[in-house]
This record gives sequence, C-alpha cells and structure tokens, in this order.
Amino acid sequence: MAGRWFSPLQLHVLPKLGKIPIEEVDQRDIKDVLAPIWHTKADTARKALNRIGIVFRHAAAMGLTVDLKATEKAKELLGATRHFVKHSESVPSRDVPAFYASLAVPSITHLTLRLLILTAGTRSKPLRFLKLNQIEDGVWKIEGQDMKRRKGETPDFTVPLSSEAQRVIDLARPFVRDGFLFPSVRKGVISDATMSCLMERRGMAARPHGFRSSFRFWLDEATEYPFELKEACLAHSVGTAVSRSYIRTDNIDKRREIMELWAKHVTTETGVTSALLI
Repeated sequence: MAGRWFSPLQLHVLPKLGKIPIEEVDQRDIKDVLAPIWHTKADTARKALNRIGIVFRHAAAMGLTVDLKATEKAKELLGATRHFVKHSESVPSRDVPAFYASLAVPSITHLTLRLLILTAGTRSKPLRFLKLNQIEDGVWKIEGQDMKRRKGETPDFTVPLSSEAQRVIDLARPFVRDGFLFPSVRKGVISDATMSCLMERRGMAARPHGFRSSFRFWLDEATEYPFELKEACLAHSVGTAVSRSYIRTDNIDKRREIMELWAKHVTTETGVTSALLI
C-alpha cells in the first residue's frame, strides 16, 4: 500500500524536485512537473498533486516555511483537465452466452469469470476476496467497506445467487484456501489482472468490469422491471439521501428473480433476448 501511495511522487515529482529544498518550491515548479501528465494521465496527476499537498502540510507542521496554497495555485495554472474517463468495453448482451460457454474448464480463472458474469459484473475486489462464510441461504453478503459507494454510504450489499451461480461456487469449493474461494497459485487471491488478461489473450476489447453494462443493457432490452429495481441489482444509489432513507427493503426476492432470468440468458445457447413482460 505504501509503495502505491508513494508511486506518483517517485515517478513524476522527485526526479525533478527531489533535490530542491521544499521551502523553495512554489506553484510554478509544481505546475511544470505535472504539466506533461495533466491531460494524458489525469488520475495520476491528481494523485501526485494530492501527495504534494500532504508533504507540504507535513513540512509546515515541522516548522518549515512553505506555501500551503501552492498546490491550489498550481492547479489554477494547469487549468481544467481535458482527460475523459474511458469506460470499460463490454460484451454485447447477445454475445454473453457464447463467451460464458467458452469458460468450460473448471479452473479458478474460468470459474471466477463465470461467477462475475452471473452476479451482474460484481466488482473485482469483493469477488476475488469472496469467502464461503459470506454466503448463506443462497445470498452473498458483501460488507459495506468493499463496495463503491457515495461518500458517507457504507451499507452492506446482498447478492442473490441464482442456481447456476451456486453451481459455480460448488465447482470452486475444492480450490478453497484460507477461506478464499478463488486463491492464487502461490498466495493470497487471484490477481485483479488475471481475468482481464484472459480476455486480452483472446483478442477481446471488452474487460470484466464491462459485464455490468452487458447485464444492464440486457435488463433494458429483455425486461420491464422498474428503473429503481434495475439499478438496485448493480448496487447503484437512486434518488436523494432523504428518499433513500425511506426505503425499508432490499428487494431481495425480486432481485433473485432477475438473477435467475439473467442466468437463464447466460446459459442458453441463443440467450433470452425476447421481451419478458414482467
């Protein structure tokens, strides 16, 4: 973790500013260092600017004379970033059944990808760190801290498991190590890049995260469930904080119904693409 935190400084800041006394560094120096990556590697540049600010505050706490506004001034000099977030490519929902069928080898990589698809593209981290004790009565409970939520929101999320998803979990049980359903070959759990690499080796532009879009498009094309229920399947928050506070149910039964339909689509050779009037 420390290495990743320090990386933006090590790669982009220290080579140019590392030998300059921090009291002599101003907004123009910071701007010149980050300008080459401000638009091309916007996320990295943002992290580097954040880290510089932390270093400056630490220096001030030590009694050094630094400009605590230097990073804000540098940001003004750099201007608005022209970088646009590139969303993960997805597999068209009609092609998901063929891809799922190609994951026929009961290996950890294939089984992980199969469960990811069946659970509507559950995010990588909670899936890779899935433990059997998180599953009870056909429901997988993901703790709030492992979910991508709005600031201040950390509720747990329940994933109803279709019959096919439970079958995949049973196939993975022999691989369990230290409680983890998808361990790596050496230690820990399967790598974040393992599934992406499999798709890349097959010459696919799509990536695992894109199956969330595949699922969502299928929901719109093949079902008539309410918008709020569709979003709930992806753990997306809908409405204001006040309106969400009045929601007393997680719609587990309806979501289970949806996941069974999705599993039927995924495991049927031609898929379930005709309108399903719900």
